[in-house]
Amino acid sequence: MRGILASSIGVTCAAVLALPLAPPAAASVSSVSSAGTPAPVADVATRTVGTAGARTGARADVPGSTQSLPLRPLTRDRASGAVLGLTPRTVRTFSLLGVVWEDPSVDLHGRVQVRTRAASTGDWTDWQDVETHYTQHGADPDSSEAASGKARGATAPLWVGESDGVEVRVLPEPDAGEPEDVDPVGTGSDEDASGGEGAGEVSTLPAGMRLDLVDPGEAEPGESAGGAEPQAEPGESGESGAPEPQAEPGESAEGAEGAEGAEGAEPAEGAEVPRTGVMTAAAKAASAANSALVPLGATQIPSLTAEETREELVALRGTGLTEQQQAKPYIGPRPSIVTRRGWGADESLREKSFVYTSKVKAAFVHHTASGNSYSCSQAPSLIRGFYRYHTKSLGWRDIGYNFLVDKCGRIYEGRAGGVAKPVKGAHTMGFNSKTTGIAVIGSYGSKKPSSKAVKAVARLTAWKLGLHGMNPKKKTSLTSGGGNLYAKGKKVKMKVISGHRDGFNTSCPGGKLHKKLGSVRSKAAGYQGR
Repeated sequence: MRGILASSIGVTCAAVLALPLAPPAAASVSSVSSAGTPAPVADVATRTVGTAGARTGARADVPGSTQSLPLRPLTRDRASGAVLGLTPRTVRTFSLLGVVWEDPSVDLHGRVQVRTRAASTGDWTDWQDVETHYTQHGADPDSSEAASGKARGATAPLWVGESDGVEVRVLPEPDAGEPEDVDPVGTGSDEDASGGEGAGEVSTLPAGMRLDLVDPGEAEPGESAGGAEPQAEPGESGESGAPEPQAEPGESAEGAEGAEGAEGAEPAEGAEVPRTGVMTAAAKAASAANSALVPLGATQIPSLTAEETREELVALRGTGLTEQQQAKPYIGPRPSIVTRRGWGADESLREKSFVYTSKVKAAFVHHTASGNSYSCSQAPSLIRGFYRYHTKSLGWRDIGYNFLVDKCGRIYEGRAGGVAKPVKGAHTMGFNSKTTGIAVIGSYGSKKPSSKAVKAVARLTAWKLGLHGMNPKKKTSLTSGGGNLYAKGKKVKMKVISGHRDGFNTSCPGGKLHKKLGSVRSKAAGYQGR
């Protein structure tokens, strides 16, 4: 059985294949009704939009949105075997996309390819593959998040930059059987041809397939959101708020609201002054979860020196440390971290409560499989896109990863609940308890991660694992919550810093990044002073 799973799941996370291309689509192609007016497009996240081709001019007041387009049968193409997809069409501006279906337990045994049209130039891209196996990043089976009834299956999100046109085709696997002829393009409607009931000719594909187009929205006026500056080196000092005891592990609790931040504290070099203005209750709660480290509303948690980090650890965990640990705790200097407020999280998208696990015994490293064609200044937009995709398209309670790292080495807070706390994520199905998930933004199956990104992962794990006394060079025992490698309840010896593929049969975090984990472990141990 494992061999069968490996053949279907162990695919390259984000490859671009040289396949026969369809004739270039004209930039003027749009989705129109028989009356000659643009066909309506459903917006599942914010509002119903009446024109698919309309370019909204007032994007500053749009917090982000999702267009959802049902996939329909295409003309049968014996060369490519295309079954479902969308013909070239004009849509409202978006920057990230993914294909979604109803049942998260169903795998997509096929290939998804997309072409998009750049909003700035009107040029169409070549066909690109979208990583199809992504739900293994989700919550553990039988967890409340997985059992919420909201979760859906999906491909990985693909970042395409600001675009206003799209074309999609789904190619079944060669061993999926010879498909019957399907309706030619132009017959039937998108609404009744989504690969579900009544579409027996595509029964090998998941039911209810649709394309979600995500506009991540704009950062608030005056918001820095991290930018392209590399994170500060260890040794930069910064003021932090008074330490606060950690919330009881293992409980779901509403974040504190209205917490007072330290006034008048000078930010460290590279840190950002907390934004002023009205914060929603949800935004206050997410920010207050870090109140032991920074004032309320901070957009960045500054780095600390090794000595300052040790002092902070004793303050945070003093009652739980032995005298020897207090004298010389093994922990790396705290790196600077862009907060959720810093990257512009819309806190209304997530569940209100925070969920914690008992401690952090291991870190799982991932890649987002979203492509590498982004600039570091765009990283906050990508994260807002992942966040909206995870919550609105996949039905998760929040973004799945605990942290994200861009190719310039900047670290970002992921799932809400406090960066120094054991927040339970949805990143490695079966091993979300007692772990933290770190995703490097990009696709690293065939491309090497940057040295800055690798260094950032080492610095982050040295600090995060050090908070819980874990040695990055050792192994630890974890209990599987269920997955395709280890049955539920099985105790597994896992490296303290592992790749996603070590806990689940997947190609994530890509071969090139996985090969760097030995270096990450050595560097992290060095940062801890081991």
